[in-house]
Amino acid sequence: MAEPTFILNGKETPFNPGQTILEAAREAGVTIPTLCHLKGTTPTGACRVCLVAAKGARSLVASCSTPVTPGMEIRTDSERVLRTRKLVVELLLSSGHHNCIVCEANGNCRLQDLAYECRITEIKFPLPEKCYPTEDENPLIVRDFSRCILCGRCVQACNEVVVNRAITLGYRGSESKVVTGGDGPYTDSECVFCGQCVEVCPVGALTEKKARGMGRPWETQKIRTTCPYCGVGCQQLLHVKNGRIAKVTAVEGAEPNQGRLCVKGRFGYDFLYSEERLKTPLIRQESGEFREASWDEALDLVVAKFKGIIEKHGPDAVAGVSCARSINEDSYQMQKLFRAVFKTNNIDHCART
Repeated sequence: MAEPTFILNGKETPFNPGQTILEAAREAGVTIPTLCHLKGTTPTGACRVCLVAAKGARSLVASCSTPVTPGMEIRTDSERVLRTRKLVVELLLSSGHHNCIVCEANGNCRLQDLAYECRITEIKFPLPEKCYPTEDENPLIVRDFSRCILCGRCVQACNEVVVNRAITLGYRGSESKVVTGGDGPYTDSECVFCGQCVEVCPVGALTEKKARGMGRPWETQKIRTTCPYCGVGCQQLLHVKNGRIAKVTAVEGAEPNQGRLCVKGRFGYDFLYSEERLKTPLIRQESGEFREASWDEALDLVVAKFKGIIEKHGPDAVAGVSCARSINEDSYQMQKLFRAVFKTNNIDHCART
């Protein structure tokens, strides 16, 4: 059976049944800009940036939520489409206070990119007189409602990607905003601070609090690594400036986390720079005070203590707890050590508690 096709910018283009215009166009190498589209979630058509012209349709259609049908004729670059797209971006720019100079998302803002692509040099529409106050009561996430464009990506991420269901769209008209269950702060909601809402925000409405002032996107180097906390192996990007982590984001599409991180993986990197971190082994003396020691001396002492305990009380007198930051292979070796060498099954994992 022949693969179905449609006409995209005058060219016959194949598509897979069930695809939207946006998906089929991207697969064909045609770029359609969007702000609200979030891969893997239910399309909403909220931002209207992805409008395209469909032959026979009275008005432009949202490509992210309109399915392709055989023989459909689509234009993504007509004068009407480009003029309307520019108008939509101008309206979004006027919906809040988008001052790029002082915005933490400067250089990593899709709205900023679209304004540049559409060659917008001024905001033609009046700005709102007032906005909801910024929420920064928690130590991790800043919610700047004056920069929110109500694209709904954060709501989709919370409800469909991580399925925490802590936020939704509330109120109506000019009073619309993203709200928690009782329209309170994050700290009083079901939010677990995984930061997935921050990850998908295309503007500066949601930013990492600890990253403020740590470096602009073009100043940081992205280093891919594996999250150090548990054995799952989540892939993350360290945004590093001058040898110091400015923030952490997930690697989109990477296994096993598929662009998701937990609160520890995204925000728990402060311990790297703690002045209380031990940099050398310590041995407690009879006086109760600690003294620095070499690794050889410390390990020899541990071996001697273990041997003495096992010889006197038997192997079940000792136990091991594997670190939550260990990789699966290290945890396997730990339990093998206790079961095969120490001859005891007293082995556990600290993440279980």
